[in-house]
Amino acid sequence: MHCQFEAIREDVPGSRWQALFQKRWPGYCRWFLRDSHHFRPSYLSCRRALKTYMPELVPLYEQLVNLAGEGDLEARFLSLWCPPSYITGCTQAVWHDPQGLQQPMLIRNYDYVPALLEGSWLATRWCGQSVLAMSDCLWGVLDGINESGLVASLTYGGSREIGEGFGIPLVLRYVLEVATSTAEAIVILKRIPVHMSYNVSLLDRQGHWATVFLGPNRQAEVLYQPVVANHQHQIQWPAHARATKTLEREAALNNIVKKSMDCHAIERALLKPPLFQTSYNKGYGTLYTARYNPYDLTAELIWPNQRWLQHCQDIQEGSYLVDFGYSY
Repeated sequence: MHCQFEAIREDVPGSRWQALFQKRWPGYCRWFLRDSHHFRPSYLSCRRALKTYMPELVPLYEQLVNLAGEGDLEARFLSLWCPPSYITGCTQAVWHDPQGLQQPMLIRNYDYVPALLEGSWLATRWCGQSVLAMSDCLWGVLDGINESGLVASLTYGGSREIGEGFGIPLVLRYVLEVATSTAEAIVILKRIPVHMSYNVSLLDRQGHWATVFLGPNRQAEVLYQPVVANHQHQIQWPAHARATKTLEREAALNNIVKKSMDCHAIERALLKPPLFQTSYNKGYGTLYTARYNPYDLTAELIWPNQRWLQHCQDIQEGSYLVDFGYSY
């Protein structure tokens, strides 16, 4: 019950990313073929969708497909167009110091199965901007920051509805590659279809922030709700909501964020129940807490007994082995 976290720097896709692909592809291939490859869109459909909605990523996509061996299945997977469903936990918040003494931050818990986390903290310059992000689906993003000071993070939105669209990790990758502000990110999120329900929190270097509720076959909704867990306006999947305690987590974190005069108080709360979860075998144990400061471009991974600080433009490569089997 542990995860190996790695900080990896590779400005352009090369041997480092290729090694990650080769290591993770067997598991992703099983997931991608879970319902048979006939249920996944064709390569031409996938490439057409990328060209339509995220044209700036197409050259990068082609580089990655080449490094992955140029196979049809690999190319379809990497597009993340209409992928299989996946469900996580997670809680996140944007905090501003009411006294104006501390810098704003975005902080989150990522809850999932240890064996299914990539654990790769990738520092890249794939499309011109430096981006530091926790990787998912080999080039997607769970949470991250770019050199403009834009931070983005996701949580599952709590609905089982599936539609035609992209997996959200690739949409967040696109946001961090091309956007420089919360306003620009909102424009992107409003026009790109997603295949499942997600909540995205945004914060930029000017302190502008927003929460965006996304879902298949409907318009993105922009709110100024500082705390989100795994539902949107109402509970749509009661069993999941009860199991993950989404209402309890949102209420607990909301209470802390509203009252706190100290960012460290929020951090401490995220490292304790009900925000810190230990149901690892059921798929929603807390794997890491991430804290982003857009003003000084820092990112930090935090666990109850250790922490790892990085700068978006000066990442220090290394690894951490995190054990989830004790004292949590």
